[in-house]
Amino acid sequence: MSPEQQTLLQVAEMFLVSALVLMVLALITSLIVLSASRRVSRVPAKKLVKVSTVPDADAPDVDEFDVLEDIEDTTADEVSAEIMAMDSAVDAADAAELAELDDAIEPPAAKKKSTGLNMASFTTGLIVTSLVLVTVYLAMRWIVAGHGPFSNMHEFAVSFVWGILVAYLVTLWKFKMRMLSLVVLPVTGALLTYAIQVGTDVNTLVPALQDKLLLTLHVGFAVTSYGAACVSFGAAVLYLLYPKLKLKSPRDRFDEVGYKAAIVTFPLMTIMILLGALWANSAWGRYWGWDPKETAALLTWLLYAGFLHARVVRGWHGAKSAWLLILGFAAVMFAYFGNYFLTGLHSIYR
Repeated sequence: MSPEQQTLLQVAEMFLVSALVLMVLALITSLIVLSASRRVSRVPAKKLVKVSTVPDADAPDVDEFDVLEDIEDTTADEVSAEIMAMDSAVDAADAAELAELDDAIEPPAAKKKSTGLNMASFTTGLIVTSLVLVTVYLAMRWIVAGHGPFSNMHEFAVSFVWGILVAYLVTLWKFKMRMLSLVVLPVTGALLTYAIQVGTDVNTLVPALQDKLLLTLHVGFAVTSYGAACVSFGAAVLYLLYPKLKLKSPRDRFDEVGYKAAIVTFPLMTIMILLGALWANSAWGRYWGWDPKETAALLTWLLYAGFLHARVVRGWHGAKSAWLLILGFAAVMFAYFGNYFLTGLHSIYR
């Protein structure tokens, strides 16, 4: 590797660390937004008070003759000063009354809404910036390696993070559900931390990975399907935790988003498996060999197929549906990290 390539990789790694820092900040701001929205939901709305010009019956009576006698005993300057003081007191009272009416029409909680929206938009900006940094990192690594950055656990983990962030932002754009970040960001942060720890060396492609086109297509469909699976997982977790989190969005929306994300996951995963079979035939001379990694991928596919069947045919909704999505994503993670403990052609120890 040339010095220029080494410098390029060092800069790319700085981008990757920056993306991780921004994800942590985005998670913190998401928690702040959630906490603020929960406080707002607990603020009772003030009732409007009708302003009346009728004198207060409980007010003490004032004898106008007493007032006249007091005025006669004072000078004109003193009278003017007292009148100005009375006017100031009336103006202050009117201002206080108007402020109370303003709070009644627009409670303090409502005034804080714009601040909460600004914080939520700031969080989205952090996530978008993280995605840009991860994309630039992958592009720079692609330039240095000469092939798609999908050849080892480090590269696939970063690509996995990219797929999750894209899936989350698309879901945010379509459904405006920012609270999914409470689940998505811890997953991406953990994967990116793992990717940095596992090593960032650029490795030469082994013979089985020499088909760069199938490598890119197979892993590309894998990371996009896994990204959608993470979104469905996040929606399922939030559905189950809904009573404790007291979110503003209706609970059924999380159930619906989890289902729609799974609809995207299943066909992408199907294409991933078909491309993997073509790649296996090109590399090893057979389409399917019941390799442990292949079997794990098939079981994951069957779980999502079972979820869609239970949802559409059997009408499963709610908690049962959510648990199936959580189980499906657990299978995704098992299939991904299976390279460490599953023997076979995909094992990193072979």
